[in-house]
Formats: sequence, structure tokens, C-alpha cells
Amino acid sequence: MSTMTVDYTVRLRFSDESRATATHTNLSAIRLDGRALWIAGDETATVERLLADDPERPTEFGAEARFRLADFVDLPGADADEEADVEGLARTGRFLWAIGSHSLRRKQIKDRHEGPRALRRLARVEGQDNRQILVRLPIADVDGIPTPVRELHADGMTHRAAALSRRDDLRRLLRDDEHLAPFLAIPGKDNGLDVEGIAVRGDRVFVGLRGPVLRGWAFVLELRPYVLDDEPTRLRLHRFEDGSPYRKHVLDLDGLGVRDLCPIGDDVLILAGPTMDLDGPVRIYRWHGAFAAEVPTIVRDVLISRVLELTYGEGDDHAEGLSLLGTDRVLVVYDSPAPIRLGTDGTVIADVLELP
Repeated sequence: MSTMTVDYTVRLRFSDESRATATHTNLSAIRLDGRALWIAGDETATVERLLADDPERPTEFGAEARFRLADFVDLPGADADEEADVEGLARTGRFLWAIGSHSLRRKQIKDRHEGPRALRRLARVEGQDNRQILVRLPIADVDGIPTPVRELHADGMTHRAAALSRRDDLRRLLRDDEHLAPFLAIPGKDNGLDVEGIAVRGDRVFVGLRGPVLRGWAFVLELRPYVLDDEPTRLRLHRFEDGSPYRKHVLDLDGLGVRDLCPIGDDVLILAGPTMDLDGPVRIYRWHGAFAAEVPTIVRDVLISRVLELTYGEGDDHAEGLSLLGTDRVLVVYDSPAPIRLGTDGTVIADVLELP
């Protein structure tokens, strides 16, 4: 395994609106799409699109456009702008995919809290309905720029924006799971259920879990979403051979959880980091033949390899998103970026790393 060496850096230039909602310092997911960079933060219910200054070797992404998910699909929350905690983006075929964390959160003790009040906050666990989303948005070519639309007519078909139906909500489906059900009531940062990362190819959707990690094994769920002609805005899930609407793969990530997924041919790159709310090892792994797997897989030994060891800060610079750039490089963005990454002009520095 190689140690991270930054090939070069790029600037991400955000709008005043995104900076006001702190999207630029809470980056959680990215996906390159030609000259467009799809990006999401974990504090809004939006997806942002930045455009590259040079599609071949970009040095800056800017000209931001912001898209509210509620403008395309019905979100489960009573407040359409309640944060969706989007933790994964995927782009394939006609669609852009986005997935929420599906996690619960525990209140934090802040500097001003003392004694019983601090303990009461630490006991409070809450969820947000908008976190429980899997969304598929059609992408149209508008003046050469990929743009999400509610409805797309192409190839003699009509593709509509769609979201996973409440009947197939992941938390509901996992209520009887022998491995994951006990962790549904636990906040994500406490090793509870926490989705981070999505990779899509054809009709196969891989969903990476930051938690739980069980005896060092991380989980990736495989889904096969589809829509019915009479309900084209609702994603449903095909059943696998055993009758389950999902398939579980367990991965040896040396005790780390999934922080992002990115397809590379038949393989999947995995950004891995600590499950708990702490600093720790951050690595990129390569799951060999992931999209060729036809059964639940124990991913270890020759099926997985460490690719890169990434640096991390103390309380900052947590790698949260990666996307393939060309054939041999990845773009990496950071949550809670270190001060040196923040420009006075509102830009944020991301890294381009060469794959060994």
C-alpha cells in the first residue's frame, strides 16, 4: 500500500448561499460527470453542481448551481428543506443517484453545558425523516451541461425522478436483520446504522455502511431498484433468490467503516475511515470484481487490496468523498477542512491523488 502523495490540488468555488449553509465545510459526497462535479453537504436537502475550468485537467470548479431535492421528488420529512444528510452520490446511465445517511443522531455536549443539562443532552437521540431517502434523478443535456429534470424523454422512453417508496424504506427493511437490526436504535456516530457512499452500475446499487462495523467487518448492501409503469416516481426493490430485498456483502477493511464508494470498471474503490466520531486511519481500498459478484460475498484476501493511506487532521480534514478522475487519479474532498484549505475568496481546496 502506498502513502498518499498529492498530485495537484483543485479549488472548489461555492456560491454565497452554499457558504451561508456551510455546505463548503460539510462536504460529504462528490461525483464527476464530464466537466460537471456533483457535490453534496450533510446539512441541506440539496445537491450542488460545479463546472470545471478545464475538463481534462481541472484546477477549479465553480459556476455553482443548486438543486433542491424537493423540487424533483416528494421527501418524507414534513419540512421539505429539513436536512437530508446526503452521504453518497452516483452517476450512471440517465440518472444521478443520491442517498441519505438513514442515521439517528445524538445531541452533543457543548462548551456552555454543565452538569445535569449536559447529561440530558447526551441522552437525547433523534432522527430526521429526510435522512431516509434514496433518490434517482434523470439527467438531461442542457446546452452541453448535465442538468437534473423531473422528466426526461429519451430512447423512446420517459424517465421520471423517483424516490424509494416508504414500503421499501431501508430502516424498515432492516428491522428483522440478524446483523443490523440491533443497531437501528443507535446513533450513527456510536456505531449505529449510518449509510455513507453509493455505487451504481446497471440495475445494481451498492450502499456502503460507515456503521455498524461488527468484529472489524464492514457492510455493503446491494439493492436492485426498479419502477412500475403505473408508479414511475416510486422506486421499489427486486427480491433476490432468497426472497430478501437486499443482499449483504461484508468486507475486511481492517476495522474501518465505509466513507464512500466509487466504481472503477468491475471494481469498486472504497474510502474507509473510523466509524466513531474520532480521528483515525483513512484509507482507499479496491474491491476486486465487485460488480461481478452474484452471491453474498465475504470480501477478504485476494478480493480486496489496500491502495492508499491518506493523511488526516486532529479534529479536521476528514476525507468524506472521492471520485475517479480520468483512469488513474481520484479527487478527494474533506469534511471539516483544515483552515489551510479555506480561501478568503470562498474557495475550498480538494486533492487529486494518483492511484498506484
